[in-house]
Amino acid sequence: MWTAAPFPILLAAVALLEVFAADWWSRLGSKALVVGMLAVPAAVQLLVSGSAEAFTHSVAEYMSFMALLTALFVISGGIEVRGSLAGTPLANAGMLAVGAVLANVVGTTGAAMLLIRPLLRANARRGSRAHLVVFFILIVANAGGLLTPIGDPPLYLGFLKGVPFEWTFRLWAPWLFVNGTLIVIFNFVDQFLVNREERRDRHTGLMDELIVHQPLRIVGRRNMLLLAAVVLVLLAKGALVLPFGVPESTLLALAYVSYRITPGAIHEANHFGFGPIASVAVIFAGVFVTMTQPLLILNTRAAQIGLEEPWQYFWASGALSSMLDNAPTYLAFTSVAAGQLGISVDDPTYLASLVTVPAGNDLLFAIACGAVMMGSLTYIGNGPNLMVKEVAEHRGVRMPHFFAYAMIAMLIMLPVLAATTFLFFLPADG
Repeated sequence: MWTAAPFPILLAAVALLEVFAADWWSRLGSKALVVGMLAVPAAVQLLVSGSAEAFTHSVAEYMSFMALLTALFVISGGIEVRGSLAGTPLANAGMLAVGAVLANVVGTTGAAMLLIRPLLRANARRGSRAHLVVFFILIVANAGGLLTPIGDPPLYLGFLKGVPFEWTFRLWAPWLFVNGTLIVIFNFVDQFLVNREERRDRHTGLMDELIVHQPLRIVGRRNMLLLAAVVLVLLAKGALVLPFGVPESTLLALAYVSYRITPGAIHEANHFGFGPIASVAVIFAGVFVTMTQPLLILNTRAAQIGLEEPWQYFWASGALSSMLDNAPTYLAFTSVAAGQLGISVDDPTYLASLVTVPAGNDLLFAIACGAVMMGSLTYIGNGPNLMVKEVAEHRGVRMPHFFAYAMIAMLIMLPVLAATTFLFFLPADG
């Protein structure tokens, strides 16, 4: 078991250093130092213990994973949404609904970076705006991206492990319920706060001001074609047997083309830089290497974990995703589910076997929902969460600190998640 220690240590370091040593951890060199201290021993252990093939698979998956994230990050950074919608509660709810759909096309990161600025511009006259960002994280940066492998990193890792591209479409019912419920709750909260603001400030013309808006227009539309090309590459990867390196090289080439053809003014308006994707690349290099041994152990000792029913996997994967990152959490619990059904993770596409078994299909359904939906419960549960927070604070929004945000998010989400459990993950007689 000691050989699995680098993985939880790395995840704990990512969570705790973000909170207690933010300035030091914000440097790329600091992240590389921590990752190197943990990933190098883990890699050596795998190579000398006869698990070189598993290590090779992890490296290949990391390269595929980063190729997609890089392509989405660079291409979405070349698209600027100018103008704003009206800042009324109904218009704000509509923006969140659009984001929940768009997250499945350009990923939660891409949708969040495209829409957070127009949303904040539309509500610039508001005194209370933090709730807008909280619900935006819950919906656009997390629960919205449940319907395609592009939507959220855990689902793309599942695609790399053999889950068919179209499999995630069957998650439409929990996607619709959770996002629809959150949007309704948001509309009531937003309307209440607007009314309170008008009464408190005796500002009876606030709604009239919020209706005023600038027409929306998209700049950098050539990048929309490149996003469509990314989707085609992924579809080809799923439908055809492409040699490793061909899809990855194509995705990186699309990112390079996007960067070269995008005017500097658009990048400047989007505050585009390679810092965020470089940080993700360093951290996930460590995650993919150090998680290899724990996945093998979880797979072989699945019976000792104590998870059997879909609702248990839903809450277990979700709870861990909220404290750590949801991508490795997804792989950890799919490994347990596979082991429970006698499927070995030695096959790099073991999830293709899992979805062919009815019981395995149900477990994967629960794991996918838990990892994606509950990644919103803390700032560190999913990559876009902190990025959205930083953009909002840069625009003058006073955001709740780490623990305050977690309490607010749980207050909103836990009743919705409890209802989701009863609707989708308990047997009819349960």
